[in-house]
Amino acid sequence: MTTLSTTTPLPDDTEVPNVLGPWALMWRKFKRHKVAYLSLWIVGFIYAMAIFGDFLAPGDAADTNRRAIFQPPQGIHFMVEDAEGNRSFQLHAKQMKMQIDRATMRRSYEPDPEDIIPLGFFVRGAEYDFWGLFTWDRHFFGPVDPKDRVYFFGADRLGRDMMSRIIIGTKVSMSIGLVGVAVSLVVGVALGGISGFYGGWIDNLIQRLIEFLRSIPTIPLWMGLAAAIPLGWPPLRTYFVVTLIVSMIGWTSLAREVRGKFLAMRDEDFIIAARLDGLTDWEVIRKHMVPNFSSHIIASLTLAVPLMILAETSLSFLGIGLQPPIISWGTLLKEAQNIRSIVEAPWLLIAPGAMIVAAVLTLNFLGDGLRDAADPNAH
Repeated sequence: MTTLSTTTPLPDDTEVPNVLGPWALMWRKFKRHKVAYLSLWIVGFIYAMAIFGDFLAPGDAADTNRRAIFQPPQGIHFMVEDAEGNRSFQLHAKQMKMQIDRATMRRSYEPDPEDIIPLGFFVRGAEYDFWGLFTWDRHFFGPVDPKDRVYFFGADRLGRDMMSRIIIGTKVSMSIGLVGVAVSLVVGVALGGISGFYGGWIDNLIQRLIEFLRSIPTIPLWMGLAAAIPLGWPPLRTYFVVTLIVSMIGWTSLAREVRGKFLAMRDEDFIIAARLDGLTDWEVIRKHMVPNFSSHIIASLTLAVPLMILAETSLSFLGIGLQPPIISWGTLLKEAQNIRSIVEAPWLLIAPGAMIVAAVLTLNFLGDGLRDAADPNAH
């Protein structure tokens, strides 16, 4: 009987097994989760909206128009009819005619079929500064004539375009979740890792700190910290301070999860072998312990992003978070706090509320899918 040596090449018709790595296996399991896979595309679209918000917004988010106060949403129409009755294709919106009831002083709007606003793609409009790189005046979709104004999602109490404000607000609301999660990641992994790896009095100190922070009511804590922000601070500085405030509590849950993982792994054979090999504590943590449950951290962070978004929205809605002129979904919801706005302009509540619900739901579905895909025992 002939025995093949280790250097003997395999026959040409021998099938070599395709061995997938842990990330490839995780991606394959994730794609089987149809709702999470669809949510990934929706979340990607929302973040694309945040990145290219100025280009996607049909108008200037800060532009006011006293003749469009609480103007209802305008629809998009495809066919126009000339004087002879011939119909042709043209994207357009009907101009809204405003009327004021002298008895009640209420405004009402009616579409004017004779006055149309032609619409198009890649049209010229208000100039904007694209991420500080260059100034441009092109918009993805909007009125062909830069002087015309269209309100697809209606207008607010100052006649500002709600659709443009929601798209621009996506940049702040979605990025504050990422920045807050990044802060929580660094603080949670660092303190949780130190607590679980060393134990002893260090573990007791960090765990008592976590218990103290989690025992404080969240809203009063946020209110107290937000009240310390000076009113004269620039919007950008206020944005980062609010992000840090939101992250004050978010890191505690991640730190406890990391601590539990470190307590379970620090006595494993491969950790003892790494120590005997001469690796420092930092190298053991960085090269062996953190990568061992990195997929779990990714899933936990994905589930933490919607909590950060809801926290920012709650703070801004209560008036203790971001304030105008900063545009976020929370500051837009603050416009719908009075009864008049809800009765006369329900789109002020529906439009930003729908965006918050869509973002939070899809991020939660995405986090559930990542958690199931990262679990080696899940089928």
